[in-house]
Amino acid sequence: MPNRMKAILTVLVIIVAVVFHIYQASAAQEVTQWLVLGLGAFMIATLWLFPEAGNKDSKR
Repeated sequence: MPNRMKAILTVLVIIVAVVFHIYQASAAQEVTQWLVLGLGAFMIATLWLFPEAGNKDSKR
C-alpha cells in the first residue's frame, strides 16, 4: 500500500477515534472512551509496522 494511502487512513482513524472518544466522554463512559483511543493507536501502529499480505513473486 502506498505511503500516501497509509497517511490518509491514519488521518481518518485519528478523526474517528477522537470523535468517538468525545462521544463516549459525553455519555459518561470513562473506560470505553480510553479504549477507543487505545484501539485507534493500535490500528495506526499496525498499519505502519506490518507489511501488506500478498505475493512476493510479482514478476509474473
